[in-house]
Amino acid sequence: MKVMKFGGTSVGSAERMKNVASLITESGEPNFVVLSAMSGTTNSLVEISDYLYKKNPEGANEVINALEKKYQQHVEELYSTDEYKQKTREFLAEEFDYLRSFTKDLFTSFEEKTIVAQGEVMSTNMVVNYLNEQGVKAVLLNALDFMRTDKNADPDPQYIKEKLRAIMEKNEGYQIYITQGFICRNAYGEVDNLQRGGSDYTASLIGAALPADEIQIWTDIDGMHNNDPRVVEHTDAIHQLNFEEAAELAYFGAKILHPTCVQPAKFAGIPVRLKNTLDPKADGTIIDNVLIRGKIKAVAAKDNITAIKIKSSRMLLATGFLRKIFEIFESYQTPIDMLATSEVGVSMSIDNHSHLNEIVDELKKYGTVTVDTNMCIVCVVGDLDWSNLGFETIATDAMRDIPVRMISYGGSNYNISFLIKESDKKRALQSLSDTLFK
Repeated sequence: MKVMKFGGTSVGSAERMKNVASLITESGEPNFVVLSAMSGTTNSLVEISDYLYKKNPEGANEVINALEKKYQQHVEELYSTDEYKQKTREFLAEEFDYLRSFTKDLFTSFEEKTIVAQGEVMSTNMVVNYLNEQGVKAVLLNALDFMRTDKNADPDPQYIKEKLRAIMEKNEGYQIYITQGFICRNAYGEVDNLQRGGSDYTASLIGAALPADEIQIWTDIDGMHNNDPRVVEHTDAIHQLNFEEAAELAYFGAKILHPTCVQPAKFAGIPVRLKNTLDPKADGTIIDNVLIRGKIKAVAAKDNITAIKIKSSRMLLATGFLRKIFEIFESYQTPIDMLATSEVGVSMSIDNHSHLNEIVDELKKYGTVTVDTNMCIVCVVGDLDWSNLGFETIATDAMRDIPVRMISYGGSNYNISFLIKESDKKRALQSLSDTLFK
């Protein structure tokens, strides 16, 4: 069995839903399908919540009415029989009446998460109804019955595995199993969501729990590219990536995948394949445990970075200095991306600026602090083990005309990172492509 995940644009219209139905049934083998909300729906649901937070039920009802009208039009385009049109109309009427019920009650973050979850509930019901109309034996499994996070808001893989397997045993013999991505319950039984990685995370967790033969992430691009196609011309899809390489690229800017979402698949040894719904015949990118030695695979960039430098003579030969520095970042729950140290100074980069002023104020206790904003991390990913002579030289040579604020190499065997100004990003990415891939 394969787990197949489709994002919001892949189910963004009646035509797209029909296309997804064709893709998941063409093999004739059982598949487990994870769906996001229709594109634009989650934004509308967040807008509804925003109006309710502001105690403006009229504004919320206007958005609800506009969204309901849009969905009723999808019903007319999606189904060919009166039976399934009526069945889906009745389901959607109940859904939108449920959304309206929130305009009469006290509104908190708990209600917001319940409202936002309805996008996935609607898309999955619509697709299952369409498959049943087409004569496909499909069943909808409610993600809230088996997807759960623990008290630290991390997925509870053992709970997911046990509950999902029990549900699958009760629903044997179906060709297609469909569930919602993104949504879950928390440790207290309340409706919640997976946040990081969303539906991709759901697919990876389900793939590990089943276990599946393969996890497929379907988007609107043919796999992960060797550079950012929005910035650099003539990029190519990467045929294969190691899990570690994929995680590095995702963390440092490759938007097609979230760095946390492949971890369950990695630990379970299940390959993840990135595919394109608009070009299903394209090979896409396979992510697995295989490491192709001696090859640089790709470049990615992460914007909106701030560099912080602390210079202090007290650091010289001092023990505990770095611990005190790191504890400041920890106290404000601000992760550090890059790090470089010298005898009397330490530089680091962050991408979370919500507590920047407080962090800088506390760092001034330990030395002179300088801050550089509007920075960018450019990351070169591949087999960058230090025994591969000259690999780091190739990357640095490509950056010879770019002012580099900081370099990180050796922390992992898979990347070398450069901190540069955002204004130099396009030149840097193009130069790296010209040097590494042509």
